[in-house]
Amino acid sequence: MALAAQDESAVEALAAVMAAEDGRRYDQAVLDRGARHAEPAVRRHAALAMGRIGDRGATRILLELLEDPDSTVQADAAFALGLLRDPTALPRLREIVLTTAPDEQGPTHFEIWTAIANTATPEAGAVFREFLARRAADASSNEPPLALAHALAEVWRLGTAAPVNVLAPFTASPARGVRYGAYYSLARLRAPAGIALLLAAPDDPDDEIRAVAARALTREFAEAAGRDPGGVAATIRRLIDDPVPGVRIAALRALGTYADPALATAVADRVSDAEPNVRVEALRTLRGLGGPTAAAALAAQVGSGTFATRREALIGLAAVDPGAALQPAGTWITDERWFMRATGAEALGLVRGDTASAWLLGLLDDADGRVAARAVEALLEASPAAIDDRALTLLQHEDVGVRALAANRLAERPDRAQIDPLVDAYGRALVDPTSDARIAVIQALGAIAQNGLAERIAVEEALFRRFPDCDDYLVRQAAAREVPGAAARWGPPTPIATGRDVGDYRDLARRFVLGASAPGVVIETERGQIAIQLFAADAPLSVNAFLQLADQHFFDGGRWHRVVPDFVVQGGDPRGDGWGGPGFVLRDEVSRHEFTRGTVGIALAGPDTGGSQFFITLGPQPHLNGTYTVIGRVNSGMDQVDRVTQGDRIRTIRRR
Repeated sequence: MALAAQDESAVEALAAVMAAEDGRRYDQAVLDRGARHAEPAVRRHAALAMGRIGDRGATRILLELLEDPDSTVQADAAFALGLLRDPTALPRLREIVLTTAPDEQGPTHFEIWTAIANTATPEAGAVFREFLARRAADASSNEPPLALAHALAEVWRLGTAAPVNVLAPFTASPARGVRYGAYYSLARLRAPAGIALLLAAPDDPDDEIRAVAARALTREFAEAAGRDPGGVAATIRRLIDDPVPGVRIAALRALGTYADPALATAVADRVSDAEPNVRVEALRTLRGLGGPTAAAALAAQVGSGTFATRREALIGLAAVDPGAALQPAGTWITDERWFMRATGAEALGLVRGDTASAWLLGLLDDADGRVAARAVEALLEASPAAIDDRALTLLQHEDVGVRALAANRLAERPDRAQIDPLVDAYGRALVDPTSDARIAVIQALGAIAQNGLAERIAVEEALFRRFPDCDDYLVRQAAAREVPGAAARWGPPTPIATGRDVGDYRDLARRFVLGASAPGVVIETERGQIAIQLFAADAPLSVNAFLQLADQHFFDGGRWHRVVPDFVVQGGDPRGDGWGGPGFVLRDEVSRHEFTRGTVGIALAGPDTGGSQFFITLGPQPHLNGTYTVIGRVNSGMDQVDRVTQGDRIRTIRRR
């Protein structure tokens, strides 16, 4: 709708809804008005806000919105009910899906299936069982109703309430969507009763089904199902030569769980695969398999190739043959590049021994805090006692990661003598761009408070005397859990002071939600150009923050610091090691957008912890739906995304 044609009342109503949502404030009057507004865009955003805020007091009005005259409002209301997971909504939801003919069910019904599954109750499982039993004849149909495929793909959300035994007929369906839904749920559930079906999936003509099944067939699953691990591994082994890279990666990942050196020869052949991330996964798999063949293949890759393959080779060698990895790791920790030294430290944590520990202790004084943080992590792996002797001193370190890790270690060995140093560390952390060290300190103080009444009183006296207020809702959330008196002194985690006024929300409503703006960005990488369409209407605050960071050249020159083959590539960390952020925090704006191949999402360390870090999915990831904010989707350049490996540069991100 063009901005000139908008009713100003819609802007005002939407701004009020957005302010309540952003502050995680359940303002029933504001949300009720939004849900009854004449403009559908306001009603649908009010529905989303109710789900995102998470107060089950909204269930009644969301059920009413299922009858809204606008189909998008209906679907968003159903999605929001799925976020609330309120079992009291189940009777009405059951009535809707079981009394509507499957071939008449659309997006609203699909979201209702998800909402039912999200309650994860036996009653919800019974709804799925009844529906699937009724539709058994559709298993042989070439054109079954879309609702069937969607319901099958949501069964896994039921957990132990899932009717696993009714899925079998659908794995043989000629309809790809039905087969995929059944196999996906079986793979996510990993119920012993489903392993025979999953073992047949490697012969399926659909590559996504082959990948889903391969990923599920781990040694742990095989043993839990009473199957011979060797026989299951042989089935997966065939797929490491699959023509589709994603299937090869999934098979390699599963094989790595079998710890069988006899498989290493076949896996070593994939180290020279044409696809860079298949090579990375093959090296990671060799680490899991172990044995002399794996060690030789890993050693051969330490000195040449991309950073991603060399890194994986060194870490793998450290796990498989620590003695052989000591010398190359010692060379890496003297490299001028911080990420090489950090990788060397990670390898030394696996090598262990006196020499490795001595080198790691030296790296605690590295000029780059990112290297020191990795050294702390490695010492916690190799020689925790060495950190115990230095944890209080490390609380004074300039690096947020080092301080957070030191506080985490102290939380495992709480002592009253730590109170004052921890409170000092909390003050030092107030200028950090992320909450990690502040939260870690609160958790350590909470551990001390659990030692007895005297300790609790001492913690509260020391902390609240120096810091009577806290404006970080993530810290207040941690404190409410860990320190008994925190909620009374600092207040509850919500509502949140967002730092925005009503004018800011009006502007975002006009530009992104009610306006005609359809922004996009282009990512220039070492591998090529990636164009992304942004979904500003569904995640206006997140998209606005992303665009502002791009305009400030925040992302330029950064690295893809995390790449998980056939899962995600992740960037946007100014530090490049996963600990960084932009100095602000975003609340989640989850929506009905699904995590298909090429979806762009906001990375999290927990609910409502978003910032500058973002990821792009390399394949469908339905389990992320409704959990992470979707801000866009790649509309050209996925070939370049597929070739990204860990450590590659992001040259720039700019508006298009």
